[in-house]
Amino acid sequence: MSKGPVLIDLEDRPAPEVAEAAPVPDLAIEAPSGQAMQVAARLAARKPSRLARLFWALVGAFLGAAVSVAAWDFATGLVARFPVLGWAVTAVGVAALLVALLIVLKELAGLARLRRVDGLKARVEAAARAHDMGQARGIVDELLRFYRGREDLAWARDDLAKRREEVLDADALVALAEQSLMTPLDTAAQREVEAAARQVAAVTALVPLALADVVAALTANVRMIRRIAEIYGGRSGTLGSWRLFRAVMTHLVATGAVAAGDDLIGTMAGGGAMAKLSRRFGEGIVNGALTARVGVAAMEVCRPLPFGAGRKPSVAGLVKRALTGLFAKDS
Repeated sequence: MSKGPVLIDLEDRPAPEVAEAAPVPDLAIEAPSGQAMQVAARLAARKPSRLARLFWALVGAFLGAAVSVAAWDFATGLVARFPVLGWAVTAVGVAALLVALLIVLKELAGLARLRRVDGLKARVEAAARAHDMGQARGIVDELLRFYRGREDLAWARDDLAKRREEVLDADALVALAEQSLMTPLDTAAQREVEAAARQVAAVTALVPLALADVVAALTANVRMIRRIAEIYGGRSGTLGSWRLFRAVMTHLVATGAVAAGDDLIGTMAGGGAMAKLSRRFGEGIVNGALTARVGVAAMEVCRPLPFGAGRKPSVAGLVKRALTGLFAKDS
């Protein structure tokens, strides 16, 4: 029996048609969700339990006492052995304590100024509900005092002071104050929001390291909120910035605004060619859009006057300006 190769003749079989080929199944690609911003928001909005706060307070007190006793023993021992060097080290320690005290006072002053902004906004809302001309004039006077040291608002203050007597309606007077004083501040705050959205989007898209996008989102958003507070006159310190960040994130998480499930974010996530080709670029666009949403909420929190009709910035417009040229567009 022959064990050689066997030739099979297929010439009689028809050639397959391309049209009869089975369709290629679609791959299930998960849409970008802005995971970094959502994680950052949940971390900031999560309120520690009383037991956890008590634990960290006790740990802080223990470590503070231990460091204080160790520093005292070190300084006194050094004075006993080397008096000149010991007193020099003691002077350095006292100077460090004075600087720490100044930092604490600065933080308290920043928190007090933030509370002043909150109180001013509450009075503006009360005056708007009452439509009282006397309250409106008092609000304008307080705004002029609040911003009297700002050189960038000198022209706006003079313009408001000249035109206020021509207005005889309470709502119109508040609107004039908003137009005169808030317009340049709103423009500066929007630039900060656009810069933060651009940074978060770029880091998310270009840095593939785990948790790097979450850290970038946290730091960029805290810095953005702090700058927005400073623009509007809040002058928040480190504690004040974290307080504002938690307040903004808590509000957004409670209202469901830090989510990528709406039409706006979905359109942005799939609007660019790079977003369609790379999930990382899609995540970058979504995280940038969510950062812009946080920025608008921060403007609402830090602004001493609530937004009038038609003056609230559009998240879509901010994201469009922030991400223009950062990612490739569809041809």
